[in-house]
Amino acid sequence: MGSAVRALLMAIMMAIPSLVLPDTSSDAAQLAALVALVAAVVTFSEYFSEYPTFLEFRNAPPFNRLRFLALFFCLLFASILVASETRHADLPPILLERLATGAHAVLDVPFSPVRLMSIALAEAPGWFDPVGATRIASLLLTVTMIAFLLFWIHARFIFWPIRKRAFNFWINLPLFDPTSGRDVLYRLKRDAHFNLALGFLLPFLIPALLRFWIKTFDASLLATSETLIWVLCAWAFLPLTLMMRGVALFRVAALIEEKRRRAYAQDDDLQMV
Repeated sequence: MGSAVRALLMAIMMAIPSLVLPDTSSDAAQLAALVALVAAVVTFSEYFSEYPTFLEFRNAPPFNRLRFLALFFCLLFASILVASETRHADLPPILLERLATGAHAVLDVPFSPVRLMSIALAEAPGWFDPVGATRIASLLLTVTMIAFLLFWIHARFIFWPIRKRAFNFWINLPLFDPTSGRDVLYRLKRDAHFNLALGFLLPFLIPALLRFWIKTFDASLLATSETLIWVLCAWAFLPLTLMMRGVALFRVAALIEEKRRRAYAQDDDLQMV
């Protein structure tokens, strides 16, 4: 039952842009339906199976729940804001527009990711509204920062992931082989550092890559609202995923280190006796 509910929620999330936007074409709606179906099938098979495949921290909530909620609200907020641009100009701004404007005023500072995104979007053709897209990006970045802060607090102060159940290394890290290579603690901390560093740099690197793509290739794809929404959501969500994974790996390494310390202390006590 739980796997079916997760699959349904995943399908709904993937179809949010086509459901909210008023000018969605039939081809875009069919593509969104196909993507939603694939996401639902993959999610159902992952959670229905007793054996892990590729999804990390499957039995260590709220890791994947926070990621899902962050992407869900990013897609929903971005779709609503893009759809609100078609309203009459004399109408008062909605609450999300006010929140986006406030986030833009706070985050649009020199050398910030939002400022770099605004510079990248300014290179788009004249029919494009870079100011509106930058406001949306500011709100999405705020959502992901809140999600990361909530996970960090949960991992740091609420004894994640062993507060309610034991941590199964194989189920939660199926792609990580603890028996190969160097010591598992070294590899966990190395991967955690890499994920945190890359997650911190991606908000700065993606605008540069986007600007290069706009100048080099056909930028008309940004004319579609769905593409713009997914680009902005990817810019905000991918760094969140990497940084959450880095924090999670550090937490797992700390648990292993603590268990080793206790085992060594017990061996020392036995030798003394």
